[in-house]
Amino acid sequence: MADFNQMTEKLKWMPNGLAHFLEKFLRKLPSVKKEIENQTNSMVGDLESMVKPYTGIFQTHSKLPESGIDRKDILNELKKITSLEEKRWKEGLVSGAVYHGDSEHIEFLNEVYALQSQSNPLHSDLFPSASKFESEIVSMTAQMLGADKTDDEVCGVVTSGGTESILLAMKTYRDRAKEVNGIRRPNIVIPVTAHAAFDKAGEYFKIKVKRVPIDNNYQANVNAVRKAANGNTICIVGSAPHFPQGIVDPIKEMSEIARERGICFHVDACLGGFFLPWAEKLGYPVPEFDFRLPGVTSISADTHKFGYAAKGTSVILYRSTELRQYQYYTIADWPGGLYFSPTFAGSRPGALSAACWAAMLSLGEDGYRDSVQKILETAEVIKQGIGEISELTLMGDPLWVIAFESKNLDIYKVMDQMTQKGWNLNGLHKPACVHICLTLRHTQAGVAERFLSDLKESINYIKVHPSESGGMAPVYGMAASLPFKGVVRDFLKRYLDMYYKV
Repeated sequence: MADFNQMTEKLKWMPNGLAHFLEKFLRKLPSVKKEIENQTNSMVGDLESMVKPYTGIFQTHSKLPESGIDRKDILNELKKITSLEEKRWKEGLVSGAVYHGDSEHIEFLNEVYALQSQSNPLHSDLFPSASKFESEIVSMTAQMLGADKTDDEVCGVVTSGGTESILLAMKTYRDRAKEVNGIRRPNIVIPVTAHAAFDKAGEYFKIKVKRVPIDNNYQANVNAVRKAANGNTICIVGSAPHFPQGIVDPIKEMSEIARERGICFHVDACLGGFFLPWAEKLGYPVPEFDFRLPGVTSISADTHKFGYAAKGTSVILYRSTELRQYQYYTIADWPGGLYFSPTFAGSRPGALSAACWAAMLSLGEDGYRDSVQKILETAEVIKQGIGEISELTLMGDPLWVIAFESKNLDIYKVMDQMTQKGWNLNGLHKPACVHICLTLRHTQAGVAERFLSDLKESINYIKVHPSESGGMAPVYGMAASLPFKGVVRDFLKRYLDMYYKV
């Protein structure tokens, strides 16, 4: 064990290429393989009860029942499961995930969904309402994000979520760069804090991902962006804000680099697209990040986050219809007829688009502005409270996604203690920290005060019990300490295998 720890410590300081080469060799050694397997098996066993808490509580179905189960029985079981899961987010104990959560709002969206449950935008001849809903969603989102301040024909499509919006944008830029510029070995330049969906796009579409560092303010390093971009760069990416520390990148400076070099620029505003415009109108310090900047060529914004739509919708916007056409899929010689789709999916749930449209109309500008104001006022209370805890350090100057670290405590153990108290926070690493993404659920009376009180109690507990470990702390500890990144990826795959295990 001591030799294994010494070896991994040495590998951490090696160049990435050499470390990767040695990892492939060392993982074949019986002693290393055994030690990795022992550590992984231990953590997988500890996590199984978290992933499968209903084992033994509800009946398990590994195959179809011989006869159908009575619908009332099925509904009763669903009601029991829902009651077990909704308590934490209703009380405001969850970071992100459920962004609105008011019962009347949920009932309204459910009613809209029921009315449109059979709608499928693939069959627009049968459901022309889908075109109405989606075109208006796109237009309303575009106007909110600066389309009214430019002479360009800003356009877009409705997608299934932020990841699909990002994937579609990168696919669009890859195809355009190949046709227009003859680029065969494309790359994108992204800050290390950019969403993992950009790495997924790189893997799926064979695009090289060039990561650039952030500065002391947790923003993309502009000089590093300038150096990284080259003749094969098809897109530069900035976040508004990025997920880890909730900081907006220097979009203006980065997009100007792109514009001067004729490179497309994407703003990932999946998290902030329906938040920052209203924060700006309320007078908070929000830098320009949208189509008001001439270098910005696309923006992704999630309607199912602070747009308060039901889960499963997002919008990808482009500065021109010429760009958007590279996203479309069409085939003219299929024996099944003429086929075309705007996104990756063929059939899509039109009911989700209807619910998104209804959510946006029911809230209006006043509704969005008021909700943002409530969240930002709550954020000030929490940021001030964290600043008064000597063991914690607030990371940067965020608006509502509040990340904090500790120089003398294992922050993941603090997170696990918060989990024991009912909280569901986001663990982050590189650097090790935790964040809470505030939503309307946190603006309820007493939630911010409870968060700070529980946080202080969790810190005091860890100071008295520093060696106690469980939950996700060992997993993040492994990810942070092991130079064997392949081991971490293998562990995550085993986690997914466990998720689908009956």
